[in-house]
Amino acid sequence: MTQSFRALHQPGDPCLMVNVWDAGTAKMMAQLGAKALATSSAAHAYTLGRPDGGTITRDEALTHAQDIVSATPLPVQGDFENGFGDSPDTCAETVRLAAEVGLAGICIEDTILNGDGSYDAGLAAERIRAAAAAARALPIDFVLTARADGVLAGSYDTDEAIRRVQAFDEAGADCIYVPLPPSMDDLGRIVAATDKPVNALIAGPFANHNRTAFAALGVARLSIGSSLARVVQQVMLQAGQAMIAEGDFSALTNAANGAKIDALLG
Repeated sequence: MTQSFRALHQPGDPCLMVNVWDAGTAKMMAQLGAKALATSSAAHAYTLGRPDGGTITRDEALTHAQDIVSATPLPVQGDFENGFGDSPDTCAETVRLAAEVGLAGICIEDTILNGDGSYDAGLAAERIRAAAAAARALPIDFVLTARADGVLAGSYDTDEAIRRVQAFDEAGADCIYVPLPPSMDDLGRIVAATDKPVNALIAGPFANHNRTAFAALGVARLSIGSSLARVVQQVMLQAGQAMIAEGDFSALTNAANGAKIDALLG
């Protein structure tokens, strides 16, 4: 299964890895033709009534991931935030535990959780080096994605992200991910800076571009993060406000056909 996950990463012919948040959404995306799935830390947090960002424990993430892995035969990547700890050894242990629950790979970001900025560049690279070493020691093929999140978090610019990407590449990362650089041109610079497959996040202004545009840049994988979950949340917000505040139930006329959903999940 993980062999096929690695094979999906083709620069210029990007696979769509759909971020889901429970067995039902995993089954639905698989039935619609998805080739790979991923968890979303934000979407997972929403299901627990928590905000995004450091509110999920490693044990919770592993259990959640195992539920999604069990739902379909598709390869699944775990969105494991910063590896659930600061030290390189913790990142390595997280890789081993992720493999044990059947994940085909995980991503580890360089963000210190709870609003404390990004790790020092040297430590960020050592964390990826330790995680990559753990991945290579596994009895299965395992795809490690290294995330440079400082552009998204506002703690460094694209030039620094590229320096980190190159350090992560050298440290043994299998895939590179810089969420939401300032522009498509900047994304192209990131792709050109590494020989490793690059993931692009489809969110915000990037959702206005189609797969062909990302393929032209040489992107190898597309993910949607919490975007789909937030689309669902927006529907709930609008319908809920109308029902509760105004007694207006018209939003419910747009409900999906129950028989179709049953067929997809059956």
